Amino acid sequence: MDTAIQTMGSTDFTNWLRGPGLEIVLLILGAMLFSRFATFIRDRITRKIDAQFRSSDALVRSEAAKHRHALAQVVTWVVLTIVYVLVGMEVLRRMGFGVSGLVAPAAVLGAALGFGAQRIVQDILAGFFLITERQYGFGDVVRIAVTGAAEQAEGTVEDVTLRITTLRNADGEVVTVPNGQIVKVVNLSKDWARAAIDVPVAASVDITRVNEILHQVGTQAYQDPRLKPLLLDEPTVMGVEDLTVDQMNIRMVARTLPGKQFEVGRELRVRVAAALRREGISETT
Repeated sequence: MDTAIQTMGSTDFTNWLRGPGLEIVLLILGAMLFSRFATFIRDRITRKIDAQFRSSDALVRSEAAKHRHALAQVVTWVVLTIVYVLVGMEVLRRMGFGVSGLVAPAAVLGAALGFGAQRIVQDILAGFFLITERQYGFGDVVRIAVTGAAEQAEGTVEDVTLRITTLRNADGEVVTVPNGQIVKVVNLSKDWARAAIDVPVAASVDITRVNEILHQVGTQAYQDPRLKPLLLDEPTVMGVEDLTVDQMNIRMVARTLPGKQFEVGRELRVRVAAALRREGISETT
């Protein structure tokens, strides 16, 4: 009799393996293959965007390209999340758990975790509006004010999902910011940027002569084959920005391609310092 029971148990287990067990394995394998396929499609799309960026004459990504790059990552994340949830429900159903019977316990569990889930829902909603409103995209240089943080997060956007934004700062550190905790975003590379250079000189120098030197520096920089592609127009001298008893600051500004204001600013400072030195005018500190 025990042998018969064992035989029946073995037969039932074999039948389960051939039926629901095989279906569970196929569902899990299908989810894994779909994940690989979706990731492959996303990487192919982003590589195509990157290839168009590198092969074009533009030195920076267009706003549309940055948005498409971020959108590809978000859509992939959402699709894979939905697929994993559906596959998980089907696996539970084939293992004998009544999915409809889990509705009531799920409601109780959802109510218990409601306060904790508020943060996740807040992150996802904030991420949705960040993407749809195109506040920033992949490759943008941003400065983000985060709730409860004394310092702002600043760096290049490397990844955007509905829940988090990943930045890499100038030191190479990766900064992860939950979208729901973002209070303010300063996009330093949207459409165009501005490099502002304040030139401190002694209050006794000839302002007219300093302005002429700065104008010459701007004209020469705009004619430079290496620097001109980064500039949208010729740098201009705004005039005296600050004045004290023994010092004054003369501001020079240049409109640049997005994200190139730092490089242009460094180059203009070198040129201004060299030009003033040749004229015997020293910058004050």
